Amino acid sequence: MRFSNQFLDELRDRVTISDVIGRRVTWDRRKTNTGKGDYWACCPFHGEKSPSFHCEDRKGRYHCFGCGVSGDHFRFLMELDGLPFNEAVQQIADMAGVALPAPDPETERRERERHNLFDVMELATRFFQDQLQTAAGAKARAYLRDRGLTGRTIETFRLGYSSDSRNALKAFLASKGVAREQIEACGLVVHGPDVPVSYDRFRDRIMFPILSSREKVIAFGGRALSSDAPAKYLNSNETELFSKGQVLYNFSRARRASQGADGAGTIIAVEGYMDVIGLAQAGVENAVAPLGTALTENQLALLWKMTPVPVLCFDGDGAGMRAASRAVDLALPHLKPGQSLRIALLPDGKDPDDLVKIEGRAPFDKVIAEARALADMVWLRETSGATFETPEKRAELEARLKQVTQVIGDESVRRHYQQDMRDRLYAFFQNAARPGKDDRRGNSQKRSRETRAESNAPSQSVQVTEKLARSGVVVGYRSLPKLRESVLILTVVNHPQLFFEAYDELSQIEFENPESQKFWQAILSIAAASGDELTREELITALEVRNLDSLLAKIDQQIRYARLWTASEHAAIEDAREGFGQALSLNIRARALIRQQREIERELAEATEHNQSEYVERLMRTLKEVQLEVTRLENQEALVDGFGVMSGRVKGPAGGGH
Repeated sequence: MRFSNQFLDELRDRVTISDVIGRRVTWDRRKTNTGKGDYWACCPFHGEKSPSFHCEDRKGRYHCFGCGVSGDHFRFLMELDGLPFNEAVQQIADMAGVALPAPDPETERRERERHNLFDVMELATRFFQDQLQTAAGAKARAYLRDRGLTGRTIETFRLGYSSDSRNALKAFLASKGVAREQIEACGLVVHGPDVPVSYDRFRDRIMFPILSSREKVIAFGGRALSSDAPAKYLNSNETELFSKGQVLYNFSRARRASQGADGAGTIIAVEGYMDVIGLAQAGVENAVAPLGTALTENQLALLWKMTPVPVLCFDGDGAGMRAASRAVDLALPHLKPGQSLRIALLPDGKDPDDLVKIEGRAPFDKVIAEARALADMVWLRETSGATFETPEKRAELEARLKQVTQVIGDESVRRHYQQDMRDRLYAFFQNAARPGKDDRRGNSQKRSRETRAESNAPSQSVQVTEKLARSGVVVGYRSLPKLRESVLILTVVNHPQLFFEAYDELSQIEFENPESQKFWQAILSIAAASGDELTREELITALEVRNLDSLLAKIDQQIRYARLWTASEHAAIEDAREGFGQALSLNIRARALIRQQREIERELAEATEHNQSEYVERLMRTLKEVQLEVTRLENQEALVDGFGVMSGRVKGPAGGGH
């Protein structure tokens, strides 16, 4: 029985490849990263003692670096168990809970026709390639040469030329025995009831073959060489093989490149064919492009299949900003933990091809490295070019940001976006009300350039000289988390079982230090993916893979100096649990005070602006009380009952840390 590609793809999507292979191998716990769907095992196809067999759920593929076997779900069962293809499909379908499609002569006929259409498209591609090398293709070769493309690049992307004839391709295909219906089904000619005689769709154009995910030619894009052409770029029309909104140009090559060392998992979406090709020639092979239209939801889903955080690259002019804004709106409802976008803006008047043509890839790499997070683009869009000198304007901005972020489907991501926007609003409006600055009259552009770090920095009662501020001691101290945050982190690293006693509660913890928050999110991800059997050694190994071992070492040293032994690995679980609970209570109280302080400061700024002197005095008194409470809490952090005291219940040598 023959199965459609759509049905096979559905099975691959429903059943992860690790579920198929995991029934036959034991995953190596040290190298495997279940959170990322990345698995390692000793190869079931040849004997070995160290794991070199690798599979990735995101790609749906396996590969052994020892014996070289590779394939997908079905090939694994076929090669390991010797199953026929139909039986392998049956097993995967059973795992997916999907019934096999009933034999359908019509479906099988359509599949045969699709296969024949692929052959027709391949013939057309070769015809266009040959035409590029003829005398008629001289101006097309000159255009490509002027664009700086080498012969090797032209061959790699199989570029061609369609002559100015109305029937050159049609006649060629007919001479090869291709039926009129097949030529029409491929979208290679213009035909219909109002067209007496069909004629070639592409005439006097540079031809760009568009490939499917399986690297079959499914359509063409044509770039007009004549300035009189009604459309500069022309794509194939919708056919049995091609749906424009569900395809990305250069998808297969970019996916392969992103899996290599140079791609580092990144996929870059640029505007057009020539951008992709110019970048590839410069060594940036992990770029794709939509097909002459704005990015669609299906194309965005394709990007996310390749990488969790693709980069969208737009021109820095007004049109580019509008395209970036559309992409923001397209992506927001579909954000998930770890799944987002970054947006890179090119210098005004430049496209990627321009950047790499003279100086190579370095200028473009710099643009990509400076790509903005999606949250930054939301903020930039809503605040650029506007003033917020009145409470009504500020309230309008706040309402608009709430409305924009409300569309995020994932509850956790939505909550963090809304908190991020509240923090930005607070910093933005606090700067507006800062005395002694004339930006209270509405200079919002200047305010928007103020850093969040400045607004969130705690006030300091000690004056630090410039020389001391640059010293390693001060810089190192400021980079460390609060002691309570370090206690929380190190205690769960040394005693992971605490996580599983109250995972839901602990997953809501927020840290003041950004590095602590990043570290905590990594631990959450590792713990969630490991089930309830995570050991200290496995957790530390997973953190090392994420390059967090240096921060862990700093935290460990900080705890040692403070002699907070309940966080050490040698503390009895009862002591660790008690110390953790005290640190957690401190952290919750501290975060509540900080939020209260920010709210009072926000109200104080508005009251000052409106000359409400009595209200200002009351707010100042309340603010001083809260600040004193914050200071008291920080001063007493390390003096809470149980901190720095050994109860004698230890599991190993006293005084040891991680």
